[in-house]
Amino acid sequence: MSNHNPEHQHITPYWVYGLILVILLACTFISVDVVHYDLKAWSVGIALAIACIKGTLVLAYFMHLKFDNMLFKILVAAVIMLFVSFILLTFVDYLYR
Repeated sequence: MSNHNPEHQHITPYWVYGLILVILLACTFISVDVVHYDLKAWSVGIALAIACIKGTLVLAYFMHLKFDNMLFKILVAAVIMLFVSFILLTFVDYLYR
């Protein structure tokens, strides 16, 4: 048995996907362009922030997480928080060696 209800389908117009594509391409060009400036430690932070924005857009629109059940949103957020905690623990370990 499927709990699929055709009345609650979402239909995203094609222009939204086009807009997201343009935003993703702009973010890609910005992240490539950041390398050309001497921002020292900020370069990595800016590149990671842009990557987070791009990942969020892909998750929300192309993977349809924006229109999905709240349980899936919570699970994705938990996985992202777990990943961030591992990265932070790695940086802390590297910092104090």
